[in-house]
Amino acid sequence: MRPANLKSKIFLDSGDTDETKQILDALGFLDGQTTNPTLIAKNPTSQKRLAEGKKFSKDEVYSFYKDVVEQIFSLIPNGSVSVEVYADANTSSEEMFIQGKRMFFWIPNAHIKYPTIKAGLKAASRSIKEGMRVNMTLCFSQQQAAAVYAATKGAKKGDVFVSPFVGRLDDRGENGMEFIKNVIQMYKGSDGHMEVLTASVRNLDHLLYAIQLGSDIITSPFKILLEWSEKGLPMPDENFTYSPDGLKNILYEEISLDKDWSEYDLSHPLTDAGIERFSGDWNNLIK
Repeated sequence: MRPANLKSKIFLDSGDTDETKQILDALGFLDGQTTNPTLIAKNPTSQKRLAEGKKFSKDEVYSFYKDVVEQIFSLIPNGSVSVEVYADANTSSEEMFIQGKRMFFWIPNAHIKYPTIKAGLKAASRSIKEGMRVNMTLCFSQQQAAAVYAATKGAKKGDVFVSPFVGRLDDRGENGMEFIKNVIQMYKGSDGHMEVLTASVRNLDHLLYAIQLGSDIITSPFKILLEWSEKGLPMPDENFTYSPDGLKNILYEEISLDKDWSEYDLSHPLTDAGIERFSGDWNNLIK
């Protein structure tokens, strides 16, 4: 069952409803689930079709994604389910918004995932004004996180998640958890509408440190949540220390949150790489 002193929400990062069921059984609770094109491509049904050479039509792949999301909703009706639009380097904000609006009404508890780029932020700002909930993904810098804040001003708490990615920063020798700490610090004293969703979690220490830092939400792969369960759902205590193992520190930036979102530097190579990967995995499903 949920640890009494756990304040962070725990999400499963998966496109497989069998994993949702298993984690619900293992933890006794689940606050939400995040999905993306790569995770949908890894779904066993997708993998089986690809192995048989039976790719989806464009309509079929959206129908399949909708079906998966509806199944997740049936398992965690009181949680949040993040659903990601298709976006490549050339996708316009209008195209993202049209997708997002359609996906938002698939289920009652959706957060629509847009990439943290110019077109994605335009779509997010419009979505918030129309009463939708969003999750800004592939965030790798404080400048990007500040832009998300500025683009979604006026939203209610719970309507906007920002997803800083940990593991992909670690992969290139930077301390991704320090980035989480920096974003949380930057939002302190603000209007409170933002929720930090720690993403790209690679190990149990990432999960425990995110809890210690006070991340609003943590989304973890199946194997990490299962490991947490098997160890008895341990919580970080006063003796817990996160060790970055030689990773380069990411220094905190003093950034004003009062500017227009378009004035922040949105560029980051990992965002570009992430968009390319997600769009590639999605396109690989389509015949």
